[in-house]
Amino acid sequence: MTVTGGAAAALARPRADGGVPVDISRVPAREAAERELSDPRYHENDPNLLQRGLNRFWEWLDDLFGAASGATPGGVLGLVVIVLAVAALAAALWWRLGTPHRAPGTTGDSLFSDGPRTARDHRTAAARHASAGRWNEAVQERMRAIVRSLEERTLLEPRPGRTADEAAAEAGRSLPSHADDLRLAARTFDDVTYGGRTADEPAYRRVEELDTALERTRPTLDTTSTGTPA
Repeated sequence: MTVTGGAAAALARPRADGGVPVDISRVPAREAAERELSDPRYHENDPNLLQRGLNRFWEWLDDLFGAASGATPGGVLGLVVIVLAVAALAAALWWRLGTPHRAPGTTGDSLFSDGPRTARDHRTAAARHASAGRWNEAVQERMRAIVRSLEERTLLEPRPGRTADEAAAEAGRSLPSHADDLRLAARTFDDVTYGGRTADEPAYRRVEELDTALERTRPTLDTTSTGTPA
């Protein structure tokens, strides 16, 4: 252990009568050095607690990547290639499968979360949200308006707990010309309600246009033909 500065001076003070320094044992020497180095002057430029924590974290991360790269063929470059490949695979799966949906009938998946309201009520609420730029809420209310309107026209049997996907599938059988648009609207509803996605004005306008088109379409019992405008 090397003792410098004031600690060295402190150790050098005790002298014999002839001016020769007196030998000090190891333990008192260490204690004298610790007392000297505990002086705040020596710690004015020390990193604070947060900086020390960050330094420890980066050291741990560096050790982790160092160990991983050492075990990976190609070293650091091989590790980077593997990470990029995994990220690309995850992005491809997300793009292909989309947002995971809850299984039909799961608690909280019901299309109507509040008391019964008419299709007109839902359309009014959707227009109010749209005028304020709240596109998520506008999409939700417009989809509810579609389903409620189909129930009011007896194209759907009112059923508590029905999900948007179920309503779209059932309505698509009597309105086959709009089956694809109904599924897309239900998917948009699920994305903003359960998937954490954000709707925009074009998404809302598509659901709004579908609602208007359904109002002008007559149902058919023949699923191989298309609906005829009224």
